[in-house]
Amino acid sequence: MTEYKKDLGLKESTAIVISRIIGSGIFRTPAPIMALVGCTSLFGLVWVIGGIITIFGAVIYAELTAMLPKSGGPYVFLKEAYGPYIAFIRGWAMFFVSETASIVAVALVFTEYVNAIWEITSGTPFNLLVTFTIALITIWVLTSINLFGVNLSGKFQVIFGLTKIVAVGAIIGITLTSFSTGNSQNFVNPLWPKTFDWHTVLAVGAALRYSFFAFSGWEGSTYMAEEIKQPQKTLPLSLFFGISGVMLLYLGANMGYLFQLNVNEIIKEKWVATAAMKVVLGATGGILISIAVAINAFGNISTQILCKSRTWHAMARDGLFFEKFRELHPRFNTPNNALVGQGIWATVLLVFAVLSTYYQSGIGGTNTYEIIIDFFSATSTIFNLLTFGAIYVLRKKWPDKDRPYRALFYPWSMIIVLFLYSVFLIITLITAFVPSLAGIVLTASGTLYYLKKVKN
Repeated sequence: MTEYKKDLGLKESTAIVISRIIGSGIFRTPAPIMALVGCTSLFGLVWVIGGIITIFGAVIYAELTAMLPKSGGPYVFLKEAYGPYIAFIRGWAMFFVSETASIVAVALVFTEYVNAIWEITSGTPFNLLVTFTIALITIWVLTSINLFGVNLSGKFQVIFGLTKIVAVGAIIGITLTSFSTGNSQNFVNPLWPKTFDWHTVLAVGAALRYSFFAFSGWEGSTYMAEEIKQPQKTLPLSLFFGISGVMLLYLGANMGYLFQLNVNEIIKEKWVATAAMKVVLGATGGILISIAVAINAFGNISTQILCKSRTWHAMARDGLFFEKFRELHPRFNTPNNALVGQGIWATVLLVFAVLSTYYQSGIGGTNTYEIIIDFFSATSTIFNLLTFGAIYVLRKKWPDKDRPYRALFYPWSMIIVLFLYSVFLIITLITAFVPSLAGIVLTASGTLYYLKKVKN
């Protein structure tokens, strides 16, 4: 049987983490977050909570990945902790609900920033049909690139990882040092919400959907465990290096946005990074940063396509998913059938999102991005809770198993993550009930496939 090649070192693994995280979130989510909370204190709180969850989540994942260095990421942890059904249904949800939807969301952001460049230069924005076409072509071009071996893909990730750092660093440097256009009063006006009540709590919880999405993907290198050299050592280090660097960049970028744009301007500006740079450098700055952000999103889509296909392959290898997905290409050692199947379903979700936007807002609708995130947030949260809880289950199940890395601050790191995610899940079900229900129903439909597979 064809096996993976171990062609990825610490540099490539860290680049995958950075490229997986920095895609669209830091450039696109500040606007919907600010629209929900309406003040700078809660805006900051939403990002802090997202950061805390990421830190403690990474601590837990580091132990799990060092102990079980197999391709497939969370699928592997859930299978060992809870058995094949939970692992399968999570993988089913990833494929049909959350992970392919995330690919679509970032493809739409890439298209939006291409649109921003076009609008700045021509004065006319894309319509929804053009948006759909560009997003579709992007998904399939990057799927094609990932068909030709992980060595090529790894080099691709390093290039885009460096590009992302440079782009976000440029935003921070330019926006925070342009005192002639910046205004420090933006940091405190308004500092607090007009009232503190139940609606305020719901607003923060709803805003966390977008913060979590901005931080999502930090576990990216764990999907590639069987293609990484010395995974017990490399995987934890890649998580810590990648996440620490991204969190510093996020903090600086949000400060830069607020220095150049007031609260109302951030709410109105879907392309926040472009708007902030236009304040400082005019149309030229808007074009340059839109190009940089588009490149970042392009690289992130590639990373998602690369990493997530390994889960579908791992499931198929265990006899729990489409049989064709278990095959690796005999020359490139890549799960090409899984990659193509992933691209097909991403296309279906893209059509769904664009049609939803059309019927809600007409041909000029622009809320497709938020629709996609609302669709998979609740489902992802349920399985994140189970994955984080796996560390407790496996410590009880395998007390003497070799653990090259043990989670810091355990059990408090686990308790904090589980508590915050539980609260977030409740609020998500309240504030985005219909899209959450759609995601849950589609996830539950996998039970029929599982029972048929087990019976056979």
